Amino acid sequence: MARRILVLLAVVIAIVSFLYTAHAQTAEKKWKKTITLPNGEKILDISGEWDAFVEDQRPGSPYKSDKGVTKITQTGSSFVGIATTHIHAFRKSTEQIKGDLDKNGFKQVQIVSSFFGVSEAKGQVSEDGNKIIVEDGQRFKLTFTRK
Repeated sequence: MARRILVLLAVVIAIVSFLYTAHAQTAEKKWKKTITLPNGEKILDISGEWDAFVEDQRPGSPYKSDKGVTKITQTGSSFVGIATTHIHAFRKSTEQIKGDLDKNGFKQVQIVSSFFGVSEAKGQVSEDGNKIIVEDGQRFKLTFTRK
């Protein structure tokens, strides 16, 4: 009898653990601005003007940081950010970042420097979707704050 109770208890614990894990993985983001793609997937809407803060992370670089404005245009899950002001290594009216989004945030993102070209990067989105940090781990860390 005790063996059956232990087996039943183990099964109940396994089911509860599975349900809790599944719920945690599918919890929706609390982004303030989202769009729904034709396939039904809800993603972050990052289109608009963003304050940009660029940090130069190259060892020995005489440049440390610079501020400006970036306009991000989003078509579906793809986006492109254009520097609307000259920001350090990003000329005015040129691409600064580009990539694709998915339901978790960034699927892939690249930093596009006027002087150094394209580099693969990692992006993080704040819980409310109003702050983005993108860094390539070698040259630049870009922080965007929604206007």
